[in-house]
Amino acid sequence: MDGLPQALESEVTAWCQQTLKAPIGCVGVGLHCGRRVSMTFRPAPADHGIVFRRTDLGVDIQARFDRVVDTRLSTVLAQGDARIGTVEHVMAALAGCGIDNVLVELDGPEPPILDCSAAQFVFLLDCAGTVQQSAPRAAIEIRRRVRVSDGSAFAELRPGPAGLDMALSIDFAAVAVGRQALSLRLTPNTFRHKLARARTFVMLEEIDELRAAGLAQGGSLENAVVVDQARVLNPSGLRMPDEFVRHKLLDAVGDLALAGALLRGRFIAHRSGHTLNNRLLQALFADRAAWREVVPAQLSVAAE
Repeated sequence: MDGLPQALESEVTAWCQQTLKAPIGCVGVGLHCGRRVSMTFRPAPADHGIVFRRTDLGVDIQARFDRVVDTRLSTVLAQGDARIGTVEHVMAALAGCGIDNVLVELDGPEPPILDCSAAQFVFLLDCAGTVQQSAPRAAIEIRRRVRVSDGSAFAELRPGPAGLDMALSIDFAAVAVGRQALSLRLTPNTFRHKLARARTFVMLEEIDELRAAGLAQGGSLENAVVVDQARVLNPSGLRMPDEFVRHKLLDAVGDLALAGALLRGRFIAHRSGHTLNNRLLQALFADRAAWREVVPAQLSVAAE
C-alpha cells in the first residue's frame, strides 16, 4: 500500500472535528468469524463520535472503552447481545486519520480483516475524503501517571505535551520476533508511514488451538504474518524488519481511541496488548484527578 493519498498535515485541522465527505465501503472476510462481511463508513454529525451499527441486528454500539467485553486476541464491543469484534484496526485508521465522527455499518460480527493492517482502511478513508466541522475537537489531557500491569507487562499514561507520544516494547521467545521497541509522536503522517502497513502476527503452534476455540476462522497467509520460531512463513516475508512491534503499537492506537477523545500525554508500555490497553483506560477514567477534558484554546496554551 505504498503511495497512499496524503492527508493534509495542517495543525489547524487538529482544532476542529472531522467527518467524511462521502460514504465508502468494502467487502471481505472477518478474521475470527470467517464470514463474508460488508462494511460502510458513513459521514456523521459533530459530536456523534464513532458508532458501529450491526445492520443485520438493528443495533448501534458506541466505540468506547466501557463497551469492551472481550480482549482475547482482539477488542470486542457489545451492546446487549450484539457484538462487534476486531475493531482495533478500524479504530486505529480513524484515529490515525483524525476522523472524529463516523457511522460504521456492518452486516456481520466483525469488520473485514483485509490484509490485517490498517493501510487499506486508510486508503478507503482517503478516497472518501474528509470535511471539517464547526464543533471544536476536545481532548483528554493526562494530569498524573496511571499504570496497569500483569507480571512484567505494563502500560501507563503520563502527563506530556499537547500531542500523544507513544513508546512500546515487545519480547517474544520466537527468534523471528525477539525484542523490539518503537517510539513516536502520533500524527497522521507518522501513523501512515510508520504504523498503518504493519500486519498482525501469530505463532504457528497457536493456530490449531485458536481454531479449536472458534477463533481465526478467516485467517491465512494473505492476512496475517505466521511465525515458526526463527522463520516467517509468508512467501513475501515482512514489510519492515520490526513489523511486529509496529503492529502492536498500531493496536494500541486503536484501543486507546476508545477513550472517545484524543489523548494528550505519553503512552509507555512493555508487552502490552488489548487487555492491558483497555484496563489502562478503565484505570484512567476511574481516577477523576488523573485527567481533564480540554478545549483547543487550552491546548494552544499548553503547547507554547
